[in-house]
Amino acid sequence: MEDIVAIVLAGGEGTRMKSRLPKVLHQVCGKPMIEYVIERLEELNIDKKLVIIGYKGSLLKEALGKRVDYIWQKEQLGTGHALAQTKEALTGFKGDLLVLSGDTPLLTTQTLKGLIETHRKRDALATILTAILKPPTGYGRVIRHGDGTIRKIVEEEDATIIELANEEVNAGTYCFKEEAIFSALEKIRPENVQEEYYLTDAIEVLTRKGHRVEAYTTDDSREIIGINNRKDLALANKIMREHILDRLMHNGVTIIDPLTTTIDQEVEIGQDTIIYPFTIIEGKTKIGRDCIIGPAVQIRDSRIANKVEIKNSSIQGSIIEEEARIGPYAHLRPESRIGRRAKIGNFVEIKKSTVGSQSRVAHMSYIGDATLGEDINIGAGTITCNYDGFRKYPTFIEDKAFVGSNTNFIAPVKIGRGAVIGAGSTITEDVPPYALAIARGRQKNIKDWAKKRRKKR
Repeated sequence: MEDIVAIVLAGGEGTRMKSRLPKVLHQVCGKPMIEYVIERLEELNIDKKLVIIGYKGSLLKEALGKRVDYIWQKEQLGTGHALAQTKEALTGFKGDLLVLSGDTPLLTTQTLKGLIETHRKRDALATILTAILKPPTGYGRVIRHGDGTIRKIVEEEDATIIELANEEVNAGTYCFKEEAIFSALEKIRPENVQEEYYLTDAIEVLTRKGHRVEAYTTDDSREIIGINNRKDLALANKIMREHILDRLMHNGVTIIDPLTTTIDQEVEIGQDTIIYPFTIIEGKTKIGRDCIIGPAVQIRDSRIANKVEIKNSSIQGSIIEEEARIGPYAHLRPESRIGRRAKIGNFVEIKKSTVGSQSRVAHMSYIGDATLGEDINIGAGTITCNYDGFRKYPTFIEDKAFVGSNTNFIAPVKIGRGAVIGAGSTITEDVPPYALAIARGRQKNIKDWAKKRRKKR
């Protein structure tokens, strides 16, 4: 989009969030709320994007990187003061300014496009985004002239009783002609309850001079929601989740109960996958077709292939190949890879390990820093003892090995192809291929020992 610069106001602390983190870095469905704003601007093909930073601004720079340019607002004296900081950076620019807040993640590309088009079509000096909100609590009220043009915006703290009854509210998103807004900003004063320089006061400055100020009203009032506290954050997450789930269901994913399902914005899920209740899918997870996920599953930043089944389990940063079965009550920690048709069962923990195709770790076992080949059976209660208090050590188990229950592998150790490990063994040395390894004390029965003990008592 030509002859337009976007300015994102993100310098405030957000004191009502009661947080050490800048408000705009709080997450909505897996991403910082300001990330959504920047993505909308990228979709509009706006090349120059200025972000006003102040409170802990270095954290914003770390989060957004080189996608935008930054302007420091050393003192947070209000929205009007924030916009004024960009004047020097815009020297020589003659065009439109799209000004919006970093705490409005629900704004859509279509709405922003409509605002810009209205501004240019009506050749206004300023155009504001508005919505009809019932109740309008917490927002500045839009006051119009009889012909429908904008007269002023009154912040809620400064509004009269009559003005408070107005249900048309200011969304905090604007289009300005560059040459008009900076001259108007020079005339505003902090004569209000907050003692701040309100950007909204610049609207009244323009209208008093007889300039035309227009409005574009969005049909969906929910998208203008600004996040000022934790309750607003929860509401924004709820609305965003609804959008995400609607999109997935429209694309062929079955979600049994949307009210108990949480899926982040960047998650991808294939057709005919079924998501059962109390499931949370986060981060950049990608799930294939024809999977069964849930109930009560948590997945983060993982890749799940087609026809995988996961029940009552927790998975982070892992890869699961086709037709594998996970759970119930399994835990896959980061950097784990589960092969095709493998089975990870009840109360099994996998940590930074590879489990080959058709291998089975079915019951109450811990596999850490291990590489398991194909078609291996791991008996219940098996443990890879990978940590000596200082370093981690690997365990290697080759294809078709059979490991009896309650086996301890004292790493580093290697088990050869087709080897058999007797139940209850503690393996401290490598086992050759196809060998039987038994490492346990020989059983000794003492005749009548219990009878004599009882008699002695």
